[in-house]
Amino acid sequence: MALMPRKQAAQEGDNNIFWTTMADLLLGLAIIFMTLFVLAITGFTQQTLEKKKQQIEVNKELIENLKKANINAQVDPMTGDIKISDLELFELSSYNLSPKGKEYLDKLIPIYINTIFSKEELIKDIDNIIIQGHTDSQSYAGIKNPDEQYMKNMSLSLQRANSVADYIFKTNYDKQYNEKLKKILVVEGKSYSDPILVNGKEDYNKSRRVEMRLKVKNMDVTEVFFHGVQHL
Repeated sequence: MALMPRKQAAQEGDNNIFWTTMADLLLGLAIIFMTLFVLAITGFTQQTLEKKKQQIEVNKELIENLKKANINAQVDPMTGDIKISDLELFELSSYNLSPKGKEYLDKLIPIYINTIFSKEELIKDIDNIIIQGHTDSQSYAGIKNPDEQYMKNMSLSLQRANSVADYIFKTNYDKQYNEKLKKILVVEGKSYSDPILVNGKEDYNKSRRVEMRLKVKNMDVTEVFFHGVQHL
């Protein structure tokens, strides 16, 4: 067997040392990166969970306050979103608030605004309060084009949401919150794009509604992320 020249053997030994060193370096960098990533995610998770806990506590207080006032409202205990049937607010196919609707908002809005805005730890993290109008998917007479049907319902849903938003400022909530409310209040129309289904079929009465929704900073993104992690 031919012996490898001493100089060539030394060079190959040096190369092996180089590649071993590079592998160790990359492994070390990977470990450092993963450690920093875990620490960042852990801190972010704790902060997010604390925010969510605060929001749930406020939602619980809101639900209790509405019950004490004998106000029938469908409140999501996790998000604080409120669904209000159009039957509580409007006549059929109308966007003008009925006397019953105004009376309902006169009771609901002050409790909602005063409860939410009195919690500084929550209100500083709220991006928007969204007033969102929804219709059912039933067709308007005489309109056959589905795009026209959709936009006709879009117009109605937006007008209804705007009517509710407009009347909010006429209710007797604590007016010290007025300027902040103006900065974060948003009006949206959703047409029939988000129907309420019962046993796989649309419930027309439930689909026709106005929702009051809180959009909290980073909450939507982090909830989607954590739900995804749980399913990995």
